[in-house]
Order: sequence, then structure tokens, then C-alpha cells
Amino acid sequence: MGLMTGKVAAVFGVANERSLGWAIAQALHQEGAELAFNYLGEALERRVRPLASEVGAKVVLPCDVTKDDEIAAFFDGIKQQYGGLDLLIHSVAFADRRDLQGAYVETSREGFALALNVSAYSLVALCRAALPLMEARGGGSVVTLSYYGAEKVIPRYNVMGVAKAALEASVRYLAADLGPKNIRVNAISAGPVKTLASAGISGFKEMLHFAETKAPLKRNISQEEVGRAALFLCSQLASGITGQVIYVDAGYQIMGM
Repeated sequence: MGLMTGKVAAVFGVANERSLGWAIAQALHQEGAELAFNYLGEALERRVRPLASEVGAKVVLPCDVTKDDEIAAFFDGIKQQYGGLDLLIHSVAFADRRDLQGAYVETSREGFALALNVSAYSLVALCRAALPLMEARGGGSVVTLSYYGAEKVIPRYNVMGVAKAALEASVRYLAADLGPKNIRVNAISAGPVKTLASAGISGFKEMLHFAETKAPLKRNISQEEVGRAALFLCSQLASGITGQVIYVDAGYQIMGM
């Protein structure tokens, strides 16, 4: 019997085998969880379906997290297959590449709205849709992914840092809202790690090198370490933890200089 035996998890935001969402999905699967995945468009469907088949996922559906009707259809698919939901993994973020270059003050109104909608509000929308399914199971756990740029200025992270700050604030407010329903909401602030999303950040190689040099563990983290941290937060081992941001960054966050 694994930690997640009998649990159903919806995993949003897997793009390929290097995604943090995929690392989390693997960790949950290894402990017995049933998984459901979304995808956005045909290109990502071609990447996600083979991965989903590796872990025996029975629910693989299109879902644009900016469209409420697609969110509703996705969770209806989970309801039809499983009747309820225990875990929600939110590994979703996006900003226009142009808004990740130059100065933050040059962020367009449209770019700001897009980044906040996809990267932060989507957590609210997904939690609202998942709520009835989690209540049907007597509670649940939600885990989202953040980054240090939410609290400190990271060059060229720009509007994404602001979006992550909104995401972390949302974690606290959602935890307060959903706690009485036995639903926990937490975030993992992961150190820099090579993913499809990070490829869009100018100077990312320098970020990796700087983190490795300054972090107490003198190394960068792996996707697997993020997956194990999410497994912990999803399990009953973390039953008393909600509304928190857990750092998986080789200790970088504690350093002042």
C-alpha cells in the first residue's frame, strides 16, 4: 500500500518529460495515485498522451485554464470516471516572452492581464471547480508551483514575479476559504531547474550558475526533489500544513549575501 493508494489526482500543466508537473505526477503514481491530465492544443496533446499512458491515466482531456467551460468539462470527466477528486496539482504559468525582456515598467496592460490570468487566477478557477469533487471525498490537497521571484526582484523575471506573488497570496486566501472543508492548499517555491517554461527566461543559464554558487548545498535542485516535496504535501504526513510556501531550492532562500 502506497501513500497515495486510492487517491485521484488532477495534474495541470504537464508539457513534456522535464516538466515539474510530470515529476510530481510520477511521484504520486509511484505511491499508488490515479492520475488525470489536461493538455492545451494538438501540439501538447502529442506530448502529454504518451506520458499519461506511462502511468495508466484514464482521464486525458483538453483544458484551457482561461476558459471556464473547458474547466467544467474537465472536472466533469473526472466525476464520471472516479466520482470524486483528492488532489489538485497546479503547474501552470505563462507570460508573453516580450514581457520577460527589458524593464518591468514596460509591461503592457494586455501582457499583465494575460500573465495574472494564466499564472495566478487559474488556481482560483481550478479550486472552485474541484471543490465539489473534493467535498465528495471528505477533503483534499492542492499544490501549486511558485518561485523566489515572487518575493525578490529577479532580473528578466518581470511580470511573472508579480504573477507568482499573486499566486502565493491566493494560496493563503484559498487555504482560509477551504480549510473548513478539510482541503489544504500549499505552494512549492522551486529553485531554478531546466524546464520548457524556463527556456523562455532570458539569462536562465546565469540564474542556474548563480543559484548553484550561492545555495548552502552548492548545487541546483532536480525535478525529482520537487516531486517528492509535492508528494509529502499531498499526503497525510502533511495533514497539519496549509497556506504555506515550502522552499525546495537547496537553501538559496535563506541567504542574504
